[in-house]
Amino acid sequence: MNPKQLILISTMALVISLGSMMQDDKTYAAHSNPCPLGKTSNMTAQDEFHMMLGVTSDEEVHDALYNGQSLADIAASNHKEVQPVIELQIAQLTEQLEMRYKSGSLTQRQYEALQSELRELVTNSVHGNPS
Repeated sequence: MNPKQLILISTMALVISLGSMMQDDKTYAAHSNPCPLGKTSNMTAQDEFHMMLGVTSDEEVHDALYNGQSLADIAASNHKEVQPVIELQIAQLTEQLEMRYKSGSLTQRQYEALQSELRELVTNSVHGNPS
């Protein structure tokens, strides 16, 4: 497996694990603000991710990533915009960082450093560009 595929597979694994964590998080499930991305109240984060990419399963995403496509390529091939995918991943990772900071597993300096790099990291990852 080449480095680009490894990065893409790692990104997908991160998204899947974050989606599972977000689905189980009662705070996330109880969040009452409407999602600007059209998410319905009973839609899981993983369902939303699939909808944004125009796929029906993690296997579809995994296979496409393994075959060298990026998340942006997957979205484009399904006539979907890539920016909502980027924004969803940034929102999920931001929430993850906030939870880690509030729990004490990140210092303020670490939190701020990670937060400042988040948009670029996610954008590059979604487009298949190694950082």
